[in-house]
Amino acid sequence: MMAKHYEGILIGKGLKFAVVVSRFNELITAKLLEGARDALLRHGVNEAHIDVAWTPGCLEIPITSKKLAQSNRYDAIICLGAVIRGGTPHSEYVASEVNRGIGKVSLDTGLPVIQGIITADTLEQAIQRAGAKEGNRGFTAAANAIEMANLLKALQ
Repeated sequence: MMAKHYEGILIGKGLKFAVVVSRFNELITAKLLEGARDALLRHGVNEAHIDVAWTPGCLEIPITSKKLAQSNRYDAIICLGAVIRGGTPHSEYVASEVNRGIGKVSLDTGLPVIQGIITADTLEQAIQRAGAKEGNRGFTAAANAIEMANLLKALQ
């Protein structure tokens, strides 16, 4: 008897997603949202099955994600934001807390809560990760959400 092999497929048909996106650094986060929507639609997700919740900043993403996860309306949640280093260590605290919070929501709710937060030293680096040379982190996060939603369905 062979061991089972589980894998999530990149087909979004019939799946529902919430995207939580920070308004802070909206120049970047709007591009991440475009990338996420593009990935979801390209992989067959119905546009009516993509809800978007805007938060003031990244620190509000985990609590918003938790509320959405607890609604039992979604197969996965995609978190998008941009933390850009300034002259103080504030950005490191923000990035650390957001990442910890997103992971905790996922573990506590059993729902894939995907981290699509850019952390960058400069605005230029953030732009590169939001649709320029280095691809779009929002697109990648959405593809990961589809894959994880399907993987968890396969594991049930």
